[in-house]
Amino acid sequence: MTEIIFHLNAAQKMDYCCRLIRKIYSAQANLVVKASSEVLSKLDQELWSFSKTDFIPHCHLKEPFEIVNLCPVVLTETIESLDKLPHHEVLLNLGEEVAQGYEKFEKVIEVVGLEESDKVKARLRWRFYAQRGYPISKHEVT
Repeated sequence: MTEIIFHLNAAQKMDYCCRLIRKIYSAQANLVVKASSEVLSKLDQELWSFSKTDFIPHCHLKEPFEIVNLCPVVLTETIESLDKLPHHEVLLNLGEEVAQGYEKFEKVIEVVGLEESDKVKARLRWRFYAQRGYPISKHEVT
């Protein structure tokens, strides 16, 4: 069963996501990041510049399959077609709603910022997972 983890109260949400992606990549796990096009655009830029010493190979799902298949971090606006994804280990959902196809992943991570609107939407996602019996854990960001 898919494990759900909420990372709560991320003050610098984009920076926190970059550090989280680096941690997941360093652990040699494969990751899919689902978000809106504007969030993915920011994240792509941040992944290139947030650290002067780290390189995190990433690509967009729209790239040719040969590239996506080799990439450990895949950015996408939608995961409607799961067969196009090269891996289903970790899903980092930065969207406002539960990501379609989340149940095909071993682990789903939801990052929640300090904004009240972000918290309200996260509570709805938490309730969705809980009502379906998924194990949920939380991690307070410090």
